[in-house]
Amino acid sequence: MRWDELSWSDLAALRADGMDLAILPVGATEQHGHHLPTGVDSLSATAVAEGVSAEIGVPVLPTLPYGCSLGHSRKWPGTLSLRPATLSLAVAEIADWVLASGFSRLLILNGHVTNWAPLRCALETIRADLPDMRIALRNIWQISGDVDALYSYDGGTNWHANDAETSLMLHLRPELVDMKKAVDEPDRSTCCFFSYTVDKESETGVTGLAARGDADFGKRVLSTAVNALSAQLRAALTERTPLEDWTPQAAVFERPV
Repeated sequence: MRWDELSWSDLAALRADGMDLAILPVGATEQHGHHLPTGVDSLSATAVAEGVSAEIGVPVLPTLPYGCSLGHSRKWPGTLSLRPATLSLAVAEIADWVLASGFSRLLILNGHVTNWAPLRCALETIRADLPDMRIALRNIWQISGDVDALYSYDGGTNWHANDAETSLMLHLRPELVDMKKAVDEPDRSTCCFFSYTVDKESETGVTGLAARGDADFGKRVLSTAVNALSAQLRAALTERTPLEDWTPQAAVFERPV
């Protein structure tokens, strides 16, 4: 259920039927090695959001295809990045209009690792400026522990264009993947104290086992993410504030030894 394919009266009818949640996928346009397209993060976030929409009928806003990709440097052509403050402001302004349309619950669904900090700032701004909106932020690879394990097994916290992303693209858009160019690279940053841009960590822009990618694994990644997030959002559709739902319980707290 794509927001931009619905009329205003369609959206009004959704609200009248009780649907007050929308999903904003946020991706990126950046290098993903020799073998993947620059739109991986946008395509991934969109696929998860639309899978959830098919399950529970929540409308999906147009995907924001530009993220904070400064860390990918200018070494490889193709990366188009926003500054953190620009991304944060754009999302906060979109949220304002979503609320004006009557949707008071918004999930920001992030498909790119270094979007997290700007999007968290957007969340803080939205909570302060739009107190009538309930706002959440989730990374697609951290929807659940099972999803995280599928994404990170071959690259720890620093994976990029790895098995999971390659496999997901082979499942979603195989015509955009050139497996003859897929190159495996290790995570060289594990022993580092400081943070480095990708051009100082990787020779091709990849971290992980890109050459292992296959469509079946990609299908598993997507279905695991969609099923977990759908279950979470079914509950979130009727969620009340902690104070409204809190029941006093006797608790015993022990200091750590």
